[in-house]
Order: sequence, then structure tokens, then C-alpha cells
Amino acid sequence: MYKVFVNDKPIILTSSLPKKEIYPIYLSEEVLIDELLHRLKTTDLQGVYIYSNCIEHAWKKFCNNFKVVLAAGGLVVNSKEEILFIFRGNKWDLPKGHMEKDETKEVTAIREVEEECGISNLTLKKYLIPTYHIYYQNKKLCLKETHWFLMNSNYSGELAPQLEEGITKAVFKKEEEIEKVLSNSYGNIKLVYQAYKK
Repeated sequence: MYKVFVNDKPIILTSSLPKKEIYPIYLSEEVLIDELLHRLKTTDLQGVYIYSNCIEHAWKKFCNNFKVVLAAGGLVVNSKEEILFIFRGNKWDLPKGHMEKDETKEVTAIREVEEECGISNLTLKKYLIPTYHIYYQNKKLCLKETHWFLMNSNYSGELAPQLEEGITKAVFKKEEEIEKVLSNSYGNIKLVYQAYKK
């Protein structure tokens, strides 16, 4: 299964029909992506399923509609079991960014977290999940594929949000604050947090 967000509305590519159909179901062979995106943007449609019995073929076909942009980021936990969040565009997010040429996902993830938060002493613990979202850039339809890693840091200095990237805060949040943070975040960030909690 693949879950791709258009704003916070999911397009769910699946090879098994859901027991509870929350959203309408489209067949992969028949769906027109431009039309679907237009409906998600301009109507009260909250999400869709795209069904195919060959999910990898359907995913490849789906990706052909976009310029695929690779990115990586981290869910950073400190010694107090707090999680590092950034605040940008009036929403809470996790630090991440585009992969540069010849970079590995791991190198990108660490570099972006360091740049966006002014943190150091990062240790990669494990790979979490990939997430996907669709956006427009220079009138081009892009699919961002972000690879997320669990990281630890014993950094105790002051964090420095990357202001030139529009980040106004970089802060560690306690467990009891997470629910409130996620209520003003993105669907993909909730998926990353769920993967961490598993």
C-alpha cells in the first residue's frame, strides 16, 4: 500500500479493498490523475482509494505523472525521550530536505536535521518509513518521496532554527505535548510518529 497526500487528503494505492470504504474507489487502469487532483482540490472529497491487483505496476504508472523529488529527514529523540520539532508556515513539522547529487539518504537526513535545527551529535538508529506528498513547484507537478530515520542526540546546547528556510522554532517536545503538536501538523508527520511508536 502507498499513501500519498495532496495537502492533507490521502490518495491510497492498494491491492486489497478496504473493509470500510471511507473514500471512493478508482481502478488504477481507469483513473486520470489530473482530474483526480482537481477533484481533491476543488470539492469536498476527503480522499480516494486507487485499486490495482498489481500494486508495484500501479505505483510506477502513478509516479510517471510527476517529477519525483527525493528527500530525507529525521525524528530526533534526546536523552529525556523528547522529540525534536520545527515550526514553519504556522505548522509543526519534522526536519527534512532535498537530497543533493551523490548523497545517500542517511547523509541527507543528518545534514538537513543539523542545518534546520542547529543541532549536532546525531546518531542514526534505524530507518522508519518513506512518506509521499504532491505539490506544485514552478508550475510543475512534483511528488516528494521523503525517507525518515530515527535519530538520537545528546546535544544540550541551544537550538538554532534555520530562519532563511522559514523555520521560526526548533524545539524538543515532551510526550504529553505531542498530541497537541500533531493536531497542527501534516498527515505524513503523523505517519512518521506512528512508525516511531510501533
